[in-house]
Amino acid sequence: MALILNPDWHYFDDMDYSKIITIEPDKRSGKPCIRGTRMTVIDVLEYLAGGMTSEELIEEFPDLTLEDIHACLAFAADRERKLAILPL
Repeated sequence: MALILNPDWHYFDDMDYSKIITIEPDKRSGKPCIRGTRMTVIDVLEYLAGGMTSEELIEEFPDLTLEDIHACLAFAADRERKLAILPL
């Protein structure tokens, strides 16, 4: 049986990351951060890309939650999707 994916459906479409990911000019040079922390979206993505699991990340940084990590992924996916549709 083949898996058929709908290209108009995105896993993170329903996630409202705006309450979790914040951008403040005076914090981490305006990079997108996880609310209440100095942990940036880029930090989380780099740890995950380096092979760290979500569980290991949460163990290393107890202020993080699984929802925070999902918000980082949703933010990055949304940003990438927006960049992909910009005219050249």
